[in-house]
Amino acid sequence: MPQMLSGHLQGRFLRLISTLLAPKLVLDIGTFTGYSALCMAEGLAPGGALHTIDIKTPLAPLVDRYIRKGGFHERIHQHLAPATEVIPRINGTFDLVFIDADKQNYSNYFDLVIERMRPGGLIIADNVLWSGKVLDDPATHDSETRGLAQYAAKVKADPRVENILVPIRDGLLVSRKR
Repeated sequence: MPQMLSGHLQGRFLRLISTLLAPKLVLDIGTFTGYSALCMAEGLAPGGALHTIDIKTPLAPLVDRYIRKGGFHERIHQHLAPATEVIPRINGTFDLVFIDADKQNYSNYFDLVIERMRPGGLIIADNVLWSGKVLDDPATHDSETRGLAQYAAKVKADPRVENILVPIRDGLLVSRKR
């Protein structure tokens, strides 16, 4: 399912952001092949860690193989369970969060991480343009489109963050914790 992959440009953007932040704790919600996690791991601060979460998936062995091949096996921790269960069990303050999972839960993921973000930390949500479907009549939205539209409205109205839409691939909504 190549449409689900973070492309090279998006990967390099995530690497750049991570390198600029030099994060100690990164959260990647929606592992898929692990490419976004590997890109963000390139910018980790010394001693930093990245937690990547996906539901049980047949791709987990492939992800593990590439984490090891990239030399990040001691710094990237792969969780195979619902993110809403895993996030509360991760200790620490997040510097960078990348959300690219089930679109209906983006708002729930935001709620689970926002109070645990450091000031200046970033939450990056992928696919917020959703091939333009978020601009269609809300009465025609499926659950994924509705979830993305609700997420965009939620972060726009939240005074704890400032936001910018980056039009890379299917749209990245970058929210900086004030």
